[in-house]
Amino acid sequence: MKYLLMLLSLMLAASCVQPKEVAVNEVIPVVDFQEFKPMLYKENDSLYLINFWATWCKPCIEEMPYFEKINELYKDQKVKVVLVSLDNPDQLETRLMPFIRENGLRSQVILLDDVNANAWIPQVDDRWSGAIPATVFYGSGFRDFYEKPFKFPELDSIVKSKL
Repeated sequence: MKYLLMLLSLMLAASCVQPKEVAVNEVIPVVDFQEFKPMLYKENDSLYLINFWATWCKPCIEEMPYFEKINELYKDQKVKVVLVSLDNPDQLETRLMPFIRENGLRSQVILLDDVNANAWIPQVDDRWSGAIPATVFYGSGFRDFYEKPFKFPELDSIVKSKL
């Protein structure tokens, strides 16, 4: 009985501990390309960085902190970072959400669930082979596409040149 009370006390104490701060993205929208497509063509005065990535893509993971830094540095300006995960939707809870929490991602994350990649990839950009990471930068009067990973100085330079 003494051990049961001690165990219950420990469980109660553990339940009172504040959880580690997690990312804003507690709910990840899972969308097909038709639902996502309007994100590629918003007409306003913001600069959009739409990054296609996956948790299993090493170059994607290596550049992720740079997109997060852009998101933080330009949070008071009209810069929108959208991270479009191409992970398997079956791994949303087991892989994607833990990755977001462990890395403290603050940028908007969307899970693109559309198996017809041969149809939607050229709609993102007709030069895109489908390799990731890939990023679309767009805003009023311009649209640029890059099928490559970034280092922070280059990413920041592009953002500054478009503001």
